[in-house]
Amino acid sequence: MEELIGRDSQSKRNVPPMLKKILQNDVQLTKKLVESATRVTWTRSLRNHSKLFEVSCHGIVWLAAWLTFIWLFNKPDLYQLQVNMLIALILDIIVIAVLKAFVRRRRPVPMNKLLEVGPDKFSFPSGHASRACMVATILIFNEIPIFCLPPLLAWVTTVCLTRVLAERHYILDVLCGMVIGIQEGLLIYVLWLSQSTCAYVISSLSDEKIDGGEYHV
Repeated sequence: MEELIGRDSQSKRNVPPMLKKILQNDVQLTKKLVESATRVTWTRSLRNHSKLFEVSCHGIVWLAAWLTFIWLFNKPDLYQLQVNMLIALILDIIVIAVLKAFVRRRRPVPMNKLLEVGPDKFSFPSGHASRACMVATILIFNEIPIFCLPPLLAWVTTVCLTRVLAERHYILDVLCGMVIGIQEGLLIYVLWLSQSTCAYVISSLSDEKIDGGEYHV
């Protein structure tokens, strides 16, 4: 059952028959989807450009880009989105890393050995799918302009689809990642930090005094 757990430890775990059947079906469906995609022009093109979409939703890339965004655009009306999204990105990285380390499901095609670092060499759940759906959920609840919605949803869909087409994940990995991402987005929305709290966080990150707060000098 190396689809579920690591090859080195597969003898140490007993997989329930029902779960075993689900995973076997998942592997078969994923293989059929990938094989069918190679015969269709647009899906074959997506597969060829999968690396681009992988980078566009990579956790480290997003974290670095978001910190840069906070640094460059120091505007009070952006503080809440900036801080809450930053917390969401950190939460997502932690949740996915813990789940991958626990489940230890191998990827359909092993990654380059040089890139296999920690939990990232495992497949379940898809961190790219969770991150894309989480970002989209948060932005949608923040009522982004309607013209931004189609490209946002197209990006989310493409990121999730290319994870399967590039054989980086099985279908179940991506679906579960999407569910996790939506739940993370909803959790952040429910626990949304106030303007004053976010202003304090931004002040701490930038080591500057912000007008309007009791910490302003």
